Amino acid sequence: MELAELGQEKGFAAALYDSGEPVPGSASLIIDTHAGGEEVKKAELKRIGAEVPHFSLILSSCLGFATSRIASWTSRPEQVVGYATFFPLKEKKVIELSAGLRTQEGAMKEAEALFRALGKETVWVRDTPGLVFPRILSLIINEAARSLDEGVARAEEIDVAMRLGTNYPQGPLRWADQVGLDEVLAVLEGLQHETGDDRYRPAPLLKKMVLAGWLGESSGRGFYVYDER
Repeated sequence: MELAELGQEKGFAAALYDSGEPVPGSASLIIDTHAGGEEVKKAELKRIGAEVPHFSLILSSCLGFATSRIASWTSRPEQVVGYATFFPLKEKKVIELSAGLRTQEGAMKEAEALFRALGKETVWVRDTPGLVFPRILSLIINEAARSLDEGVARAEEIDVAMRLGTNYPQGPLRWADQVGLDEVLAVLEGLQHETGDDRYRPAPLLKKMVLAGWLGESSGRGFYVYDER
């Protein structure tokens, strides 16, 4: 939703479509924002690839999957570019982009031009889930969730210690609630699956909270309670 709103503000003919809704055949650029859930994302990418023109650029969130993996689910891997960011997007000055093994240079230039037109800088990152900022922040949040689960300190104390001790703009648990616990989990699970490295294993508390639907600010409850939904 935020990408569509930003595009409209900049004068693009941008529209928001829910998963499963048909995409107009005239669309020259599609942005897939789905982060996790391989089967859902795979089905959506296959459907999009069948509905839009062969020259259409497909930008896909690679929080949970490498771009080459995502591109393999489409009939046009040459036109797929991965991107990764945590929302809210308006506060971000840079968007990380990733090319798959078969991504064409023209698609890469088109992706850069789009985000620059939206007022963002772009950087190219190796083809891996989560890229840089989401990856590192997710690891910090994961350790904070482990510390909370193990009773090291309360959520408020963990956040104050990290915010004042490292000059973070906010504590990692409050930050997790803002970006969405499901997106943090998608990054961690994607990295663990891709690399087999146990350091990316999600904290049990984080997984339980996502299963419970406690995703953060968007659901009214995460590591903190925001309303009584």
